[in-house]
Amino acid sequence: MARISAETRARNEEAVRAATDRLLKGDLPPGGSCDLKTLATEAGVTRTAFYPKKNRDGTTRPGPYQYLAEEFERRLRALQEAGEVVDPRIAQIERLKTKVAELKERLAQRDETVAELTTFKELAVSRLAAQHDEIVRLREQAIALGNVRRLPAARPGTAPYGSCI
Repeated sequence: MARISAETRARNEEAVRAATDRLLKGDLPPGGSCDLKTLATEAGVTRTAFYPKKNRDGTTRPGPYQYLAEEFERRLRALQEAGEVVDPRIAQIERLKTKVAELKERLAQRDETVAELTTFKELAVSRLAAQHDEIVRLREQAIALGNVRRLPAARPGTAPYGSCI
């Protein structure tokens, strides 16, 4: 691979710095995010220039723009720690995570309410069935004894027995 001239290197560094500023201000290209891949694309340099290289003897040396990548990541971390969200997709993901947690909580509360209401319904139906059985038993007992008389039907326009009206 051929070496680049000092002029090209300076131009590339300036392009990387300008792209860094744009990305950290939130000016992201469509489909891009605030990361090294987008930085390299926006600056017009290869992404591998941001990573360390290996010499033929196995030792490592810094990539030509590795210090710029480290500066980008440092500035990005500082913005994130300050609570500023540069990438709108990350903000959307955080909003959605919050919404999912809220919905899970509401669902758990609803399930608890449904369980309580189901228990109440079962108890109420059971009590109604027991009361019905008791009424049927008492009616049968009254019929069997034969000592229960029907009261005369109320005449229209008169108050019922014992009424205070």
